[in-house]
Amino acid sequence: MIKIENLTKSYRTPAGRHYVFKDLNLQLPSGKSVAIIGRNGAGKSTLLRMIGGIDQPDSGLITTDKTISWPVGLSGGFQGSLSGRENVKFVARLYAKKDQLKEKIAFVEEFAQLGKYFDMPIKNYSSGMKSRLGFGLSMAFKFDYYLVDEVTAVGDARFRAKCARLFKIRHAESSFLMVSHNLNSLKEFCDMAIYIGRDNEVLLFHDIEEAITQYSFEWKT
Repeated sequence: MIKIENLTKSYRTPAGRHYVFKDLNLQLPSGKSVAIIGRNGAGKSTLLRMIGGIDQPDSGLITTDKTISWPVGLSGGFQGSLSGRENVKFVARLYAKKDQLKEKIAFVEEFAQLGKYFDMPIKNYSSGMKSRLGFGLSMAFKFDYYLVDEVTAVGDARFRAKCARLFKIRHAESSFLMVSHNLNSLKEFCDMAIYIGRDNEVLLFHDIEEAITQYSFEWKT
């Protein structure tokens, strides 16, 4: 279960303070994959980052007894002067036991298929190479919840198919908190939804189809 209590998040703007969420209260049940649905700029990714602990609210609490991943495929946190292997090793030391380090590094090396670049500084990587490394690193660890923000696969068709297979394996074992403009993906992977409507009204739908219907009615008509 993930419990959100009295959560407020705002940003300063030239026109004054803009509130993304104000005194938000939600409770997400265990064992359910949850879509976050709303228009562009509604705060979907902001909420996802706060649940993952990457962004902090102005006030309020997010509590859980479950393990939560960083956003799947995130590559912005890599240290450019270090190699792919060194970056993976650093993360593995934080999330894996000492006797699992070699296994995790080997998994990412095999999955990302970077060849000799795995031992080269990440500052020399293309954006696609960083994404492959980021996706492989995300999938190397098992979490109760995976945060998914538009990224489900990268690379050529063969590599994307490989990503999709592993993505489905992780979904069978864990729950997703997912942001995507692809409504079919939300239907495939999510059971229920947090819907952010007009004036940032937040509703919890226990049926993903009902949330998509509401979204389509409110924003696409």
